[in-house]
Amino acid sequence: MATKNRHSTPAGDTRFVLFAARKLQGQKARSGQEAPTADSRGGFAAPLVNVAMWSIALGVAVMVISVCVLRGFQGEIRRKAVGFGSHIVVKSYAMGNTYEDVPVDTRREEVDRIRHTEGVRHVQFYATKGGMVKTDDQIEGVLLRGVDRGYDSSFFAECMVEGRLFHLPDSGTGREVIVSKRLAERLKIGVGDKLRTYFWQGETYRARAFEVSGIYSTDLADFDAHYVVGDLRQVQQLNGWEQWQAGGYEVLVDDFGKLADVGQRLKDQLGYDLTITTIVDQNAALFAWLDLLDSNVVLIIAVMMMVCVVSVISALLIFIFEKTSTIGVLKALGATGSTIGKIFVLKGAVIALKGIAIGEALAVGLCALQQHTGWVRLDPESYAMATVPVALTGGTAVAVAIGTLAVCVLAMLIPAAYIASVEPAKTIRFD
Repeated sequence: MATKNRHSTPAGDTRFVLFAARKLQGQKARSGQEAPTADSRGGFAAPLVNVAMWSIALGVAVMVISVCVLRGFQGEIRRKAVGFGSHIVVKSYAMGNTYEDVPVDTRREEVDRIRHTEGVRHVQFYATKGGMVKTDDQIEGVLLRGVDRGYDSSFFAECMVEGRLFHLPDSGTGREVIVSKRLAERLKIGVGDKLRTYFWQGETYRARAFEVSGIYSTDLADFDAHYVVGDLRQVQQLNGWEQWQAGGYEVLVDDFGKLADVGQRLKDQLGYDLTITTIVDQNAALFAWLDLLDSNVVLIIAVMMMVCVVSVISALLIFIFEKTSTIGVLKALGATGSTIGKIFVLKGAVIALKGIAIGEALAVGLCALQQHTGWVRLDPESYAMATVPVALTGGTAVAVAIGTLAVCVLAMLIPAAYIASVEPAKTIRFD
């Protein structure tokens, strides 16, 4: 029988080993000696198998949640930064005051070329003007951000907490503005109140009385603390500009991942007197911090993978030790070590799959709950958002599942190698 099995196919070997193992367990049961199994209550492998399964489940859940939260956090911060400053800003190359723009002509040929550049979604005009807001008992420095009718205001519409967006009339100059919640609380103003603002122009100043139409909140302290958003024509009048002049062009791209490529294409076709800066250049520290978060997630994934590997190796080793006598008998009957090893690897893979399924279900459930309810809150002062953002995608869950299973199966080859050292004569003698 041993000679026959050595020359049989691997599939035949596996079927023979499974049949022999069942016969052996049946004989022990009839003789009053129940064969120890991983599921028997008397064996000590069963609790360890459960521990391994739940350890893998916990590791998978932590990995999926970590990646989803990181992607959500990065996406939310990026969305808010772009909402204020767009992806790319085209300005005059001339050096101006920190808060004073050097005007550019909105009728230039470059505008049409930018609009038709591959990867560009939208082009809009803007200008900023530094000023001071005065109330009865408060004085605050502000930046008036003027925008035109073609401005993409969807970001501010999402961030409104009270009132509405400002109205830009077809003719004349709009006097409505929106202010941040942070600024409104400091100045003790609300929707419908007047905003007395003073702007320096040369050796004198110009006063404007705006009406607050709405209050927004982005939770980005650097932006919320200063910006007042209104009509571009107000800045043009304050600076003495023509109606076709603006502080710069803001360019929105289709894909943030291709921001550098689009920026380079724009550089190649701009005039010598214009320069571009990307949102990454404008907020270098912020985006460097976001990139640093990737290394934290890599560390979490590495630690959780190690937990999964240690758990499955420990469970499989204990299971093999309990089955040492059975392995010896099967070897005596002609089974090869590789064939028996496949059975134990298959058993370990089942444990890993159960743990992965539980972990994926747990992670997806918690992420979906957070997306719909926002039950985990954050301090906006510290994290620039009120709730934990989650970017749950099927690709993340599938990638973690496949990666964990592959690592666990490879790790199982270590304990499976022990089977080759089992000597039938010794194991059967001491059974």
